[in-house]
Amino acid sequence: MALPEYGRSVQNMVDHALTIRDRAERQRCANTIINIMGGMFPHLRDVPDFKHKLWDHLAIMADFKLDIDYPYEIIRKDNLVTKPDLIPYPSTKIRYRHYGRTIEELIRKACDFPEGDEKDNLVALICNHLKKDYITWNKDSVDEGKIAEDLYEYSNGKLRMTDHILRIMDWRMEQNYVQPQPQSKQPQQGSSKKKKNKKQKY
Repeated sequence: MALPEYGRSVQNMVDHALTIRDRAERQRCANTIINIMGGMFPHLRDVPDFKHKLWDHLAIMADFKLDIDYPYEIIRKDNLVTKPDLIPYPSTKIRYRHYGRTIEELIRKACDFPEGDEKDNLVALICNHLKKDYITWNKDSVDEGKIAEDLYEYSNGKLRMTDHILRIMDWRMEQNYVQPQPQSKQPQQGSSKKKKNKKQKY
């Protein structure tokens, strides 16, 4: 079947329509088939061009051999096998793919920042992202020296991981860390009442 979602019964109706010699009768049969096809998917009635798609599907199931007056310009048979245009891939190279292109852009922006707290915080944020990306791809622990080397190389020597940057990195990690709260034991229902009742008896 060309479109199995409509089932064998609808396909048999289309095949029968192809055998009808009278054009007016064939047109009435096609209209009936369209109504049946639309009733099979009532949730799609509000979809734009829903009727148009039904007539396209009818033409496909009839292998474009059904001679009727279509209310829409139906899809052409050769368009069914038309391949989509190729999506051009970016030609620019990424120095380290495990860091990605965004980090490169951030480092370029950081190089243009004036010296100060804002630049230091941005560099610390970049270094933390470098560590996360490195661990994600390598699954091993990474030392600060490796991140410092990559930062220096990326920025062409304009950015360095100083002791001050390391302290900001540690502070940012502490701010993002949420310590899990221990679960408190809930007293069983009725236990306090039983104790009170025992005291009242004595």
